[in-house]
Amino acid sequence: MQPFRPPWLLRSRHVQTISATTGPRRLLRRNTWKALRRCAREVILDAGEGVHLSGLFSGHADGPRDLVTIVHGWEGSGNSLYVLSAAGYLFDQGFDVFRLHLRDHGSSHHLNREPFTCTRLSEAVAALGTAHRQFPHRRHFLVGFSLGGNFALRMALHTPAAGIDLAKVVAICPVVLPHLTMEDLEAGFFVYHAYFLHKWKRSLRKKLALFPDLGYGEALHTRHTLRAMNEYFVPHLTEFAQPIDYFMGYAIAGDVLAGLMVPSHILAAADDPVIDVRHMEQLARPPCLSLEVTPHGGHCGFIKNFRMESWADERIAEFLVTS
Repeated sequence: MQPFRPPWLLRSRHVQTISATTGPRRLLRRNTWKALRRCAREVILDAGEGVHLSGLFSGHADGPRDLVTIVHGWEGSGNSLYVLSAAGYLFDQGFDVFRLHLRDHGSSHHLNREPFTCTRLSEAVAALGTAHRQFPHRRHFLVGFSLGGNFALRMALHTPAAGIDLAKVVAICPVVLPHLTMEDLEAGFFVYHAYFLHKWKRSLRKKLALFPDLGYGEALHTRHTLRAMNEYFVPHLTEFAQPIDYFMGYAIAGDVLAGLMVPSHILAAADDPVIDVRHMEQLARPPCLSLEVTPHGGHCGFIKNFRMESWADERIAEFLVTS
């Protein structure tokens, strides 16, 4: 592929990041994922121990091909623009696609009483295994964006032991050191902090409406920063007493990825305003893991032209089909 070189007017990291999820992109690109959405059907997956996750499966009519499972970012869903863009492109390239929802994402808040936390990895692995058994294909791939990229890499660590055969994994702008990312969100461009705070609170309100006995309504109303939210909700909703312990529970820096055996590729942008690209330097680099950093792209953006097409979609497909 040609290197990613967006037009000058699209090079701003904020333009790239915001265009990935909002604005005119949904209108301009809506026809490109019509085929994907036309045949999509919601699936409820058994994730073990009474837990259920949901997803959206889109398959071609002429039988099983290769299947790509896509995991959204924090407070995203299978219908987030960046997921639809990648899923639609891969579907048009001949892949079947499964858009997996992490707990309490999309419209799945009713499926489980206990709220989502980023350390609930085993249920994501179990749900992936269920999806593979329910939709057997020639080869299985896994793609994740942002927090979903973090999940995808951690899931790949455990899939061999779980008997899940993954051919390749791609992580786009994955969260590496969550505690530093949270600090950067608070200290950086206020729009991103407000965006994630709003979406997290909205999700927790949905959960509380379904399960009032969770009882965190007052705390939700009186905390107005991500730091304050984490200081309350980590000890109340997770097994960790302090936010830093929780964040380290799903960090992937240091030796965490040293045992990775599935061929994996990380795509990151040097100008990402959400995930500091310097965090990538702290990743273990087993032989099966490759890292690609582009000068531009923002956070999960990689918008290559004014038609709002994604260079990352093409790069994902190229990596998956290259032997």
